[in-house]
Amino acid sequence: MENNDKRTREDLTLLGNKKTSYSQEYAPEMLEKFSNRHPENDYFVKFNCPEFTSLCPITGQPDFAEITISYVPDQFLVESKSLKLYLFSYRNYGEFHEDCVNRIMKDLIKLLEPKYIEVLGRFLPRGGISIDPYANYGKPCTRWEDVAWTRLANHDLNPGSVDNR
Repeated sequence: MENNDKRTREDLTLLGNKKTSYSQEYAPEMLEKFSNRHPENDYFVKFNCPEFTSLCPITGQPDFAEITISYVPDQFLVESKSLKLYLFSYRNYGEFHEDCVNRIMKDLIKLLEPKYIEVLGRFLPRGGISIDPYANYGKPCTRWEDVAWTRLANHDLNPGSVDNR
């Protein structure tokens, strides 16, 4: 094992930890990263979280969603167990749907400094309306900044059918 690999694995505190604790409050500090072994390659990493839960900040009622995170890493990748625990930390956190999606994206940008990232939330209906917020980011002064604008501008050209889940 190379020195870099050993150091990276030692920095990950959650992966393989049998004594996992689940935060009952919003916890961005749960997020952990590790070095990208292929930073010269542009490739997507996609996470699907079909059981995301947060609370309505007004009523305190639960909101349920599928969150999809896609990103093109630069120097770092997010460790998946830490991402699961981070997303779980929203369970008792009151925030509007649009805020959840933007906060998730901003927390991952702060952690990873990715070339590109997008986060989509598909929230179950409440009061007969479903809300699907989408946010993205491309690293400034790179071709990914243009990709972000193009993706945002064309985001919902083919929205598909809404079946009210």
